[in-house]
Amino acid sequence: MQHPGNQSTGVLFVFLGFSEYPNLQVPLFLIFLIIYTISVLENLGMILVIRINTKLHTPMYFFLSHLSFIDLCYTTVIAPKLLDLLIREDRSMSVKGCIIQFYFGCACVVAQTFMLAVMAYDRFVAICNPLLYTVAMSPRLCALLVTVTYLWGGLCATILTYFLLALSYCRSTIINHFCCEYSAIISAACSDSSFSQLACLFVCMFNEICSLMIIIVSYVVIFVTVIRIPTKGALQKALSTCAPHLTAISFCHGIILLLYCVFKSKSSLLLVKIVTVFYSMVIPMLNPLIYSLRNKDVKETMRKLIHIKVLSPS
Repeated sequence: MQHPGNQSTGVLFVFLGFSEYPNLQVPLFLIFLIIYTISVLENLGMILVIRINTKLHTPMYFFLSHLSFIDLCYTTVIAPKLLDLLIREDRSMSVKGCIIQFYFGCACVVAQTFMLAVMAYDRFVAICNPLLYTVAMSPRLCALLVTVTYLWGGLCATILTYFLLALSYCRSTIINHFCCEYSAIISAACSDSSFSQLACLFVCMFNEICSLMIIIVSYVVIFVTVIRIPTKGALQKALSTCAPHLTAISFCHGIILLLYCVFKSKSSLLLVKIVTVFYSMVIPMLNPLIYSLRNKDVKETMRKLIHIKVLSPS
């Protein structure tokens, strides 16, 4: 393995983005700009609503506000460069800039998967131990779970970034992508990247298995607990409570599995880019809608905010 940073000074990565469709550059720019703008406004709005409405000062919405923050950060890491690629002739990025983008993107993805796992655990405690919920999910424990989630995301990103920095890169490498995804950066390496690929595989598998196990075990116990409750409509109520979270989990982990287990051939590169757009821009836009559409408190607070900010004079 090469010493970090050697033989890579002055190296530029040239991203193709969606350049194979020159007539679609402006329409794609406008579509992605609208999606990004809506995503930013929705996630900022969700954070603000949860902060303002005291009825939402519960563990579930505390975790949701942090999920919105992670979504906001992730889409902001990816979207501006994609928009830039669509309107500028210069599609290059330095190795340093690319690795910085990868670091923050990776930290957000890992933090997102474990934040969803934490939210599954929160639903498990709320449904299976409702009388002890406020005691079990104390503010201290909630803060600890969120802190560990962020720290773990940063640690995983640091480990993978180290292996990227340990490689040397070919000059002016063309990358058929629009963002600095791990395999895209690896493909530009001139030195042996087999160890870096193994490290990525191990970290990805460990995170995916651990987060999914937490989610699956939590929901299996929830299901077993609910079907034992004799009260009529208990299962329907539990499903209604968990439906938004299960939808968000399906989107998140479904796309991760598609990207790393299904789309492997060069013929699927366009699908990889489309799915990456969906994961990095569309999902952060959908999550606030998924969690707020059926919540009266969120919708009522939103209406009040719109009335104060837009409809009130001066």
